[in-house]
This record gives sequence, C-alpha cells and structure tokens, in this order.
Amino acid sequence: MTEKTKLGFIGLGVMGEPMCRNMTKAGLGPMVVFDLSVGPLARLEADGATRAGTIAEVSKSTDIIFLSLPGGPEVEKIILGPGGLLENGRAGQIIVDMSTCPVAIARKAAAALAEKGMIFADAPVARTRQAAIDGTLSIMVGSDDETFETLRPYLAAAATDITHCGGIGTGQVVKLLNNMLLIQSVVALGEALTIGERAGVDRALLVDTLSKGSADSFALRNHVKKAMLPRDFPVGAFGTDYATKDIAYALELANDAGVKSPAGELAKEMLEKTSAAGYGAEYFPVLLKLIEGER
Repeated sequence: MTEKTKLGFIGLGVMGEPMCRNMTKAGLGPMVVFDLSVGPLARLEADGATRAGTIAEVSKSTDIIFLSLPGGPEVEKIILGPGGLLENGRAGQIIVDMSTCPVAIARKAAAALAEKGMIFADAPVARTRQAAIDGTLSIMVGSDDETFETLRPYLAAAATDITHCGGIGTGQVVKLLNNMLLIQSVVALGEALTIGERAGVDRALLVDTLSKGSADSFALRNHVKKAMLPRDFPVGAFGTDYATKDIAYALELANDAGVKSPAGELAKEMLEKTSAAGYGAEYFPVLLKLIEGER
C-alpha cells in the first residue's frame, strides 16, 4: 500500500470515532466513513473524511477497511451478510476488525474472505476512551507477517503499543483475556473498597495506600480512582452490557480450550446482576453499587 491508499472506517461509536479521527488527521490516505448515526458522520466530515451512504459504497471505494462494531453478530453481518464486505470486495483488499468478538468469528470471516483473495486481520484495542481520543491505545493484531507490516503505520495513528500476537484470531484471544482479567480485578477492588470502609478505613486513603504496594494495578489507578471513588459511571463509556458480552466471549474461549474459569464465571454473574439492577448502559465499575448492597 502507498500513501495514496484509500481507507474506509465502519462503526463510529465510543472508540471508533476517535480512532477514525486520528487516522484521518494523520493524512495516511483519503478516508471514507459509514455509521448508522448522523452525528459522528458529520463530525468526521468536518475533519476531512467522506461520508458513504452504504457499506457497499465503502467497500467499492477503498483499499483497507477498519471496523469498530459492538460485537460478533455485527461483525459477521457486515463482513459476510447481504450487501456486506465480502459480497462487494475484491482481491487484495484488507479488512481490519478492531471490534471485540469471538475468535471463531474472526477465523470464519478470514477463511471466507480468503476464498475471494481478500485479506483479514483482527486488531482489537485495549485501554480507555480517553486513550482512543489521545491516540494511545494498545492494539493486538492477529494476521500474517506481511499484513501486519502493511497495517502498522495506519494503526500507529491510533495507538502507542501495537503487538503482533500471531495468526488470525490471536489478537482476539489476547484482547478477551485482557478484558477478563480487568473485569475480575474491578470486582475484587469493589469488594476491597467496601470491606475496608466498613472496617473503618477511609476509602481514598485505602486506594492511595494500595497503589503504593503489590496491590497496585491499571484497574486501581483508573477504574477505581476515576470511577469508583468519585462514583462517576457515565453512559457511553464501556457499559456493563458490553463488559458482560466480552467476558462471555472469554468464557467461550476457555471452554473451547478445556479450561474451567470459576473466577471468570463469578465476574460474569456480578455483571449480569448489575445489568438486571438497571445499570446495563452505565460504565461497568458501577457494579460497586451491588457490592455495597450485599453483606
């Protein structure tokens, strides 16, 4: 690919819009964008992107297409469904899925695209929405070596850490395990906060002191300090329902590998209870509210 490579981006949500914006502003090539929401399309047009009316229009006018979608069903539909990327694509075109979805779907999509001479890479992202805005994400890529090197400069506009994890699907494996560990950590930290406070220790002091010892973690410094302590659980961040989806995918992966994950199952159960309590759209550390209500 050259500096004149035509880029496409489908899915301009919480993470997709800022990633697309950073790629567009990097000047790596003209960007064609598609989403069902008008707002992000208008904002990205103002940043220099071109709005497409259909997925087929993106497919027929670009060389590399990035996807940032809610989950597996959407990825499968947009790549393999009627009017999708496979139907409208051409040999040599690269489809890069930056969503979080099951490993099986990544490998199914890759195999179907390969029959037409198209190329697939899974490249899910980690870190926060602010990291997406700042262009400091971590991206985990599953692809062949040549495709990884082709994609690296484009991904570098959105990330400071880009890791080639292996062949197709391995990016999703690492991402799902990342999210499973994060969610488990947030559940444990919510329990520690509640126990400590009820045992007479100030929450802020507890968190500050834990961050100086072996209990320190990314989740403590971010999800606890920035969400749990100020009790700030916005809608439009990484909501409880999305977290539930991701840990369910991770548990599917564990099952496929023949590994039991009781800690993962407990974390999933806590998320499901949080959604049932009416917090499905709120930032998932809101599960603290359920922990506080249980003795």
